[in-house]
Amino acid sequence: MRKILVAVLATLSAATLAACGGASSGSGGSKEIRLYADGDVNVQSLWQNTLIPAFEKADPGYTVKLTFDLHGQNSTTQLAKLGSAVKTGHDFGFDLIDSGITTTAASSGLLAKPDADTSAVPPQLLAPVNGMALPYRGTSVALAYDSAHVTSPPKTLDDLLAWIKANPGEFTYNSPNSGGSGQSFVTTVLDKYVPADARTKLATSYDKADEKYWAQGLSALKDLGPSVYQHTYPNGNQGVLDLLGKGTIWMAPVWVDQALTAKAKGTLPATVKVTQISDPSFTGQGAYLGVPKNDTRTAAVSKLLNFLLTPQAQASIVDAMNGFPAIDLSKLPAGEQAKFDGMSNNDFRQPYQSNVNNDLNQQWQAQVA
Repeated sequence: MRKILVAVLATLSAATLAACGGASSGSGGSKEIRLYADGDVNVQSLWQNTLIPAFEKADPGYTVKLTFDLHGQNSTTQLAKLGSAVKTGHDFGFDLIDSGITTTAASSGLLAKPDADTSAVPPQLLAPVNGMALPYRGTSVALAYDSAHVTSPPKTLDDLLAWIKANPGEFTYNSPNSGGSGQSFVTTVLDKYVPADARTKLATSYDKADEKYWAQGLSALKDLGPSVYQHTYPNGNQGVLDLLGKGTIWMAPVWVDQALTAKAKGTLPATVKVTQISDPSFTGQGAYLGVPKNDTRTAAVSKLLNFLLTPQAQASIVDAMNGFPAIDLSKLPAGEQAKFDGMSNNDFRQPYQSNVNNDLNQQWQAQVA
């Protein structure tokens, strides 16, 4: 019988922790893949109830042992353990990582290049990690609008800003420190005035000197305030969706997966549509899988990675999470393609680096709110 271990790392047994620090025991031919994943319960459910059963059915004999770290409470510790394991040549204890630490591990030289066919993966999803990790799903902020009131939605950021001022009270965004959709809107307005080279640095490193380009964008956001619904900013992504669902506002930035899920549940009316803007677009990114640099179960891991990039597996991710696939949308079955009508996963713009985002939140609070 297939056994899937799901446990929060804080409650791992001492024996498991010891195994994480032990030397590799020559398990190159093993068909068991030890997966460390973190995030919210929807990620746990995706692996436990959808991806792992489908993989083990498609490839008999292979098994995946999942250790799940709810909300990534131990991810910083795992990153330190990975660094130590790579430095000493010891077994990290996991063969695959699905975590926010993956991009940091990739840029720190702690991962091996994934052995997977990425020909169907948009290059923009591979670029942020220089191909040293594998995107298996994506997420992006987009523009939601109620088509009962808006027949021709804005196509560019300038169009959107003009629409907001021409329709006072019909748009809002959540405070950037309370959710990623509002933070993406603020980032996008700031980026209108940030040179391309400085923008790249803001997404990949931390230098406060590059924040000098924010002045015009913060001023533009301040000027926008009187046109925002009740000149207030909801707390969290859900607060914005609630206003859309009640018909209180007609337009807002939203996470695509949250909006599609709300539509499926009926908490957003069918008249609410989701589209993308350009020049610049809202931000988005991939969820990346990493293979520890000195892992020995590469053949089994490769089997799983290639399975995850099949149209069937990608369609199951779309169905389970309503997030973007990691392959070109044209490769999906027609039903899943239809969910993303008018959108693309070929032009994701990376969000700011975490320390930069903290500064953004503080400056927005001081100069805009």
